[in-house]
Amino acid sequence: MLSKVAVAMSSFLFLSTAAFSGDDEWVPVNPFSGDEEMISKGRTLFNVYCSHCHGPNAIQGERPRDLRRLSRLYKDKMTLSFLTTVLHGRPEKGMPSWGGILEEDTLWKVFSFLETVQK
Repeated sequence: MLSKVAVAMSSFLFLSTAAFSGDDEWVPVNPFSGDEEMISKGRTLFNVYCSHCHGPNAIQGERPRDLRRLSRLYKDKMTLSFLTTVLHGRPEKGMPSWGGILEEDTLWKVFSFLETVQK
């Protein structure tokens, strides 16, 4: 029960940093986008928490796990897709849920780094 509350609270925090788009859809906004210090911290955090599956510095040859393809796959829904996946996981594909485990700032820093490695 407690973990469900933590995931719900995490989701609420992410929605609180969202913007309303013209097509009536909430779009999360990265508060650290373009911040070089946060990007550097995000790279380190990525390598600590994510590189064992997604490769060091997000360099991964397996297409399903290659996070350098997020913008190509999800286009303007890249941020929402990232957050949904990291908060809730994709257990059927081996992706754990990080909601309630990693702090909101940590996830945004990781995402800031990922924004810089898109192909």
